[in-house]
Amino acid sequence: MNGDYDAVVYDLDGTLVRLAVDWLDVEREVATRLRNAGVDPSEHDMWEMLDAAEAAGVGDEVHELIAAHERDGATRAERLPGADELATLDAPAAVLSLNCEAACRTALERHDLLDDFRVVAGRDTVPARKPDPRALTWVLDELGVAPADALFVGDSASDEVTADRAGTDFRWA
Repeated sequence: MNGDYDAVVYDLDGTLVRLAVDWLDVEREVATRLRNAGVDPSEHDMWEMLDAAEAAGVGDEVHELIAAHERDGATRAERLPGADELATLDAPAAVLSLNCEAACRTALERHDLLDDFRVVAGRDTVPARKPDPRALTWVLDELGVAPADALFVGDSASDEVTADRAGTDFRWA
């Protein structure tokens, strides 16, 4: 990979670090907020529930609920082996995450990784959430790199779809 790309963009949670977040607990709390707003959460996954919360007018409250869990979990984030390849890169690196930017920065700083990235973008930074390609193309615009010249590294099918839609190469973490 080294030298093949003008930039490498990484997903955060599950790729570089693992946030100490009980996502089932977060989903239960979000579902409660949705029910209180008159929305049935049973048909939605976590990020679809966030979309439903936005549509129901409680998006800010739900964003903050999720972000509070992420920020807390970032203080105890575990470094993953994927972070070790940063030392071998000769291209600029960035982070694109569904986590809030503050949690991304906290987790990276916890492991002395923050300075390895020119751009750190969370769901509250970019104009759309993954798998919408605008999230990744925003990061690449910030880096000044064309999608065809970049690699996106992630740990989920959503990350792979994001890369495909944006026109970047993809590698599983």
